[in-house]
Amino acid sequence: MTVIVRDFLPADAEGWARVWRAALPFVVTTPESVIFRLASAHPDKRYRLLVAEVDGELVGTAQVGLAHDSPEPGQGFCNTYTHPDRTGLGAGALLVRTAEEHLAREGASTVYTWVLDTPSNRAFAEKRGYVPSRPAYFSRLGLTDGSLPPRQELPPGAELRTAADFADDPRPLFEADAETTADEPSDTPALLDDYEDWLNHTWRAPGLDRELTSVVVVDGEVAAFSAAETDGLTRYWSGMTGTRRAYRGRGLAKLAKNDSLHRARAAGYTDAYTANDADNAPMLAINRWFGYEICATNVRHVRKLG
Repeated sequence: MTVIVRDFLPADAEGWARVWRAALPFVVTTPESVIFRLASAHPDKRYRLLVAEVDGELVGTAQVGLAHDSPEPGQGFCNTYTHPDRTGLGAGALLVRTAEEHLAREGASTVYTWVLDTPSNRAFAEKRGYVPSRPAYFSRLGLTDGSLPPRQELPPGAELRTAADFADDPRPLFEADAETTADEPSDTPALLDDYEDWLNHTWRAPGLDRELTSVVVVDGEVAAFSAAETDGLTRYWSGMTGTRRAYRGRGLAKLAKNDSLHRARAAGYTDAYTANDADNAPMLAINRWFGYEICATNVRHVRKLG
């Protein structure tokens, strides 16, 4: 068998989605979203998508780039996944080596990667010099099993809207996203300060469902939101749920997410997924309240280059 690694082509989108659905069944992935993320990536991200082929069959993928929106320079990332039925052929190892060479050329001194918490995946990462950092959890909620809490009553001065209501001017949503992202636990904290870049890679993303993205407005100001990403079929993903600092402690994030989940169920979606850093106690508590159950653990690993 011959293994080759090359750059992603638009014709690979279906194969890429097939690998991800097998390796990460709890993540919403579509061919359109893969192509969009590559096309809309900020130039400073030095973003590459790599694919591994075995005798012409696409069996592995890698997302590679720099954390350009982090205040700390030199941080790179490489997330590699191989189809579970095609491991052990050397595809993953060649993807990692090619990705690290790219990052070294682009000036990265540190590489972060997410590793599913299984013995084989941990051994693969450790063999290549990666050490575990912080865990995160994937969780699932069945939208049709009757466990979704009823809609909540709005507090005085609050109203519910959707992201679609901000189509003419989404900047208030950008400002809320930037503030909540800055406070999210992470090894590579992000600083969202480029509105045009946010429009390109977040607001215009094909997976973002603006009708299902719920926004809580208090006295005319965006206070909290819950972003919804969908595959257009049955799967719903919580892209980001957050509350601006001045409005925290009032249960507004829970209100927004509950509204979004009810909208998703009414639209015919059956499975809701989310991911949270293990240190994000407030959001983990909210998800337990909804009835989410942890279905997998992802562990951030890090390696110094050179």
